[in-house]
Amino acid sequence: MIGLLGIGLVVPLFAILFAIFPLTDTDVWWHMACAREWVTAWTPVRGPVVNVHEYFQHVVGAVYALGGAPLLVAFKALLWGGVFALFLVPAGLCNQSGCVHGSAGEWRGRLARIFGNPHAVAVAAAILFVFRFQMEMRPVVFTLLFLGIYWNAVPWLLARFISGDKRTAERVKTSLVAFALLLLQWLWCRFQGLYILGPLFALLCLADALYRNWSAHSKASVVVPAIFVALLFAMPFLHGEGLRLFLYPFGLLDRLLGLTPSAAIFASEIAENRSPFTLLLAGENILASALMVILAVFGAVYSIVKLVRSRENLVIWTTLFVTAVLALVAERNFVLLLPLLVAMACSLQLGLMNRSRAYIASIVIIACLLGFWAKSLTSYDKTMVAYQRVPVKAAEWMAQHPHTGRLFNDDRAGGYLAFVNPRDSIYMDGRFILKSADFFARYLRYAREPEVFLRDADSLGVDRALFPLRFYARWGVLLGALGQSPEWDACHVDDYYIVFCKK
Repeated sequence: MIGLLGIGLVVPLFAILFAIFPLTDTDVWWHMACAREWVTAWTPVRGPVVNVHEYFQHVVGAVYALGGAPLLVAFKALLWGGVFALFLVPAGLCNQSGCVHGSAGEWRGRLARIFGNPHAVAVAAAILFVFRFQMEMRPVVFTLLFLGIYWNAVPWLLARFISGDKRTAERVKTSLVAFALLLLQWLWCRFQGLYILGPLFALLCLADALYRNWSAHSKASVVVPAIFVALLFAMPFLHGEGLRLFLYPFGLLDRLLGLTPSAAIFASEIAENRSPFTLLLAGENILASALMVILAVFGAVYSIVKLVRSRENLVIWTTLFVTAVLALVAERNFVLLLPLLVAMACSLQLGLMNRSRAYIASIVIIACLLGFWAKSLTSYDKTMVAYQRVPVKAAEWMAQHPHTGRLFNDDRAGGYLAFVNPRDSIYMDGRFILKSADFFARYLRYAREPEVFLRDADSLGVDRALFPLRFYARWGVLLGALGQSPEWDACHVDDYYIVFCKK
């Protein structure tokens, strides 16, 4: 029988195991390059630039300096395990007068049902396995880690504020937790651009507490928690960028919805920023995209039903609904929904078969998942660098063969090139927010109209160009044109990347 460890340790352990795979996210290399020195391309950059990921960059840079990519992968896996542990364990949700997310008895009863529910961990493990490649080394992992802390601490803190416990020891404890959360929010502002999720979640918790307990408390009891939530929103202004840092999340919303010209290109052309519906219709990652749509739609509908039927756990169901909608808007947002889906899967009572058959089926499912995971480890390079995604061999060759002109590169390769060969300035990288709409449109035009690239290469002094051969199919037409051009030679070719040099 799966006991308390089944929720507290086993599911996070699956998250840790399944998060062990090479560094597939190409942006992490740009972040580590920025940990040494702020990186910009030789092409124009829009200003002013707010480095909202500064602390993330220093953390991953320090870990990589200590143990390279293998240690960074291990660090990433532990972070993701911590994320799911925080969302699964309902510690700190309740106080003496009740519980913001539901009664203590309700949570204990739910966990008790899970103890005898052999489906729960198997379903959670299956979800984690299918979406394991969502658990990358990105700044968003820190956002989810911090949000998991808020998930446990904020409801408890607001309940203490509203109850107005006058005992000195309890006041000191409450004050320390409040200060720690404010400090965490201050740090969060420089870890990842979605820092606004913390104050918004606290505001939702406050609204829920007031909605359910308005008649039981005086208006004066609302003052302290309201000030605390306001201070959370004000934390960006304690940094040097102030207003620009505060406004940064609105720029992310722009890129998500495509409100401005540059954001419209970003929203339509970048795979992870497209809706899973779009990816499914395009035939990209069919299994994962289809399951993503099903789970996100189910989460949205299920949360609406819960909100309509009951006024309990409004914070949980509202958060589930919002993250489900965000996941349907863009594939990259599914990672925000994933911890909630796993927590919900652990609480559902499926009742598909009798107890003994359920245990057997669950053991078989988990054994198969672990077998697939163990087999996948054999295909990983010991360096834990996804050479299919970044130009490892091509970068080595270019470092050994310097050139006098400028480099043109595919955007996903830019961060890695800036990290391993900083002497050769890059054309662009994955930080599209630093580029204008006109620049990005012309960059995409090169793939469709090779003659435009050939003209611009002459005028800009480009004498070397790097392209992926397999993983991204955007450059096929241009590669054919360069191969036939009398002015360009393929000076390096490996299994995944090609480098053209101007004669």
